[in-house]
Amino acid sequence: MITAEAVGWRVGGAQILEDVSLSVGAGELLGIIGPNGAGKSSFVNILSGVTRPTSGRITLQDKEVTRASATRRARMGLSRSFQTSALFDGLTAGENVRLAVQAAGASALSPFRAPGSASSGAVESLLARVRMPGRAGTLARDLSHGDRRKLELAMALASEPAVLLLDEPMAGVSAEDVDGLAEIISEVRDSGVAVAMVEHHMHVVLGLADRVAVLHHGQLLAVGPPSEMTADDRVQQAYLGEAL
Repeated sequence: MITAEAVGWRVGGAQILEDVSLSVGAGELLGIIGPNGAGKSSFVNILSGVTRPTSGRITLQDKEVTRASATRRARMGLSRSFQTSALFDGLTAGENVRLAVQAAGASALSPFRAPGSASSGAVESLLARVRMPGRAGTLARDLSHGDRRKLELAMALASEPAVLLLDEPMAGVSAEDVDGLAEIISEVRDSGVAVAMVEHHMHVVLGLADRVAVLHHGQLLAVGPPSEMTADDRVQQAYLGEAL
């Protein structure tokens, strides 16, 4: 569904990413891990069109999008979340989702694109999908951090994406909320969406991912099933001092 071929990104004299090739298929979850500064978020930014690579090629559903904008990629079925909150705190949960549904209306892939499509039914359906039924009237600023992350997922799912990029969706979430978020993400993958997820909660990555890609110093160190990655000496060395 989405493929990076020999992607590189240089800023001035610094090589942030170098010759990274990865793909994610429909109904697959690719976990992207690596030490801090490995280039994980930079890679997600390149996949989503926020950043343009200095070398390499990106294809989305078999169409080259290397130079396409983030908006164009969204219209082609790509959605993403960010490390930091993108919610409107002064609006309710339902109003945040309604805005996402309305924005998704520009996408030919969106099932909500008809006039008046940002209905209460569509909003409640998305909130129910992320385990927040009946929370439409709650102000975003009054939600727990775990529910804020769920709301961000609901907004990312408003366009019914074919490809979903998640950049540390568990960041700052309490231990009791992690499993619930993981269950939602698993259901999204099982629905046929191609999911690429950067995450530092290793037990989540190892429990969810079909494959794990390990970035180190901007390069692809290894990629394969979770069990192979945890047993790989190179991966263990890259994570020296970190639990796998």
